[in-house]
Amino acid sequence: MSARPADVDVRIVEVGPRDGLQNEAAIVPTAEKIALVDRLSATGLRTIEATSFVSPKWVPQLADAADVLAGIARRDGVAYPVLVPNETGYDRARAAGADEIAVFTAASEAFNRRNINAGIEASLARFAPVLARAQADGVRVRGYVSTVLGCPYQGEVPLADVVRVARALHAMGCYEISLGDTIGVGTPARARAMLRAVADEVPMQALAVHFHDTWGQALANVLACIEAGVRVVDAAVAGTGGCPYARGASGNVATEDVVYLLEGLGLRTGVDLPLLAQTGAWLSARLGRETGSKAGRALAASA
Repeated sequence: MSARPADVDVRIVEVGPRDGLQNEAAIVPTAEKIALVDRLSATGLRTIEATSFVSPKWVPQLADAADVLAGIARRDGVAYPVLVPNETGYDRARAAGADEIAVFTAASEAFNRRNINAGIEASLARFAPVLARAQADGVRVRGYVSTVLGCPYQGEVPLADVVRVARALHAMGCYEISLGDTIGVGTPARARAMLRAVADEVPMQALAVHFHDTWGQALANVLACIEAGVRVVDAAVAGTGGCPYARGASGNVATEDVVYLLEGLGLRTGVDLPLLAQTGAWLSARLGRETGSKAGRALAASA
């Protein structure tokens, strides 16, 4: 199956309900999480990462994953993947009705050990039975590789490690690999070089990029990677998120800003930008902060 619908040029993977909310200290009510996903579904987004079945002990914000997945109004043509860490998470996700999942590891050995208490090879081995079961069940699997441009614990991450991990996930059966700059230290030249190196081993059509905006480079990095050929971009409405294991890492690149950039390049996203900006403003109000989207603020000011 193609990673991108035929009627869009770039598919945006909305990660706000999971990656955006998981770092929030105050628990967001289940009803508001469901409303967020439903609002996002109405904007034309084709992939919305709904929640995570990681242990509630580690991510209490998403302890209501099963209730969220049961409560959303699924739309035809929209995928609602959920994050799972292992077979236990897979069992919980499937029992809740998940039909697409995502697995995650890092290109940094140090980050993996701090994050999931396992090295890279051990984390890949942990996913093997999950991938096998998913294939047997007809469940699509997306793979995340974090710290592709730097690690808060070991600093530089060898490009060869990024390539090796991405290649391994693809070989295991992940239909798409998201390459994440977890701490937001990447610059356009480095991001482009990283993407091209991975694309030498994994088909470009099976790759996505995921940038955080710690150093204000996220949109520039997206543009550099679009110019290099990637056609799937992760983003979070209102620029929510961060990384609970990387102090100082700011939010994800805002979906509104990515849509504005891509549409300005003449690339179809299929997303209704004003409706998306309204959703970002609604979420920001509930989180008690100003939206992290410049496009969203500009649209609100001009309304």
